[in-house]
Amino acid sequence: MEVHEALAKIAAEAETGKMVFPTSAEMALRVQRALDDPDCSADRLGKLVQAEPLLAARVVAMANSVVYNRSGKAILDVHNAVARIGFKTLRILATSVAVGQLEGMSKMPAHRQLAARLWEHTAHVAALARVVAKHVTHQDPEEAFFAGIVHEVGGFYLISRADAHPGLLEGEHGSLTDWNGDWETKVGRAVLKVLSVPEHVVRGIEGLWDGYLAMPPASLGDTLLLADQLATVESPLSILAGYGREGMTPSIDVSLDDETLSGILAESAEEVESLTAALRS
Repeated sequence: MEVHEALAKIAAEAETGKMVFPTSAEMALRVQRALDDPDCSADRLGKLVQAEPLLAARVVAMANSVVYNRSGKAILDVHNAVARIGFKTLRILATSVAVGQLEGMSKMPAHRQLAARLWEHTAHVAALARVVAKHVTHQDPEEAFFAGIVHEVGGFYLISRADAHPGLLEGEHGSLTDWNGDWETKVGRAVLKVLSVPEHVVRGIEGLWDGYLAMPPASLGDTLLLADQLATVESPLSILAGYGREGMTPSIDVSLDDETLSGILAESAEEVESLTAALRS
């Protein structure tokens, strides 16, 4: 089967909205839905989080990260961890678990390794997006963090369905050129809809997909573009699509001077390391 035909089938499947998530992801999505219920008590929310070990571990890890634990006092229980990070960050972490669980859906070891590298890239972009939003584009840092976590959901779904399309992800550099563009947008938009991602965040992610950086950078899309270029871990799907960074001049070079960039990276290094570690917990 040709790559174009395989991508068309995957996009058509995604657009039906009938996606099956692993149990851990479903539990995380239940937490997300509970957060939308104004009558949901903190006690019920805490119990829902505790019922999903991966989410519970991630919530506690985030509460103890340098971003949220300025006092240095460790928290070991879920209820206090939720109180420290707040409902907005809890929603972000619930979504991150749902996205991350797509990583393990493939039965092929090579595909799971590809998804693991994509998640590593995602975690770096999310953490850096928070920093760029705070220091450069002056967007909401938590919203930028959330957008970074979900910006590759289409790629995760692509990998999860690749088992049904032999050879799709087994090519060399540039073998997946059809992915970047309409197919990434179609699949990504469909999965973002299932995850109930707000439309203004979706528009920001579409700004990343379009690849046009404003001068000076100011939007959520600009934030994601800069974070993507700053991330030390490149998306494996970009490499397969032939859009690797080798030989390319990153926009970061012309949007920020060296002194500003060095200052941001030095000041935020511990924060980025702490956030990426919490997302990998």
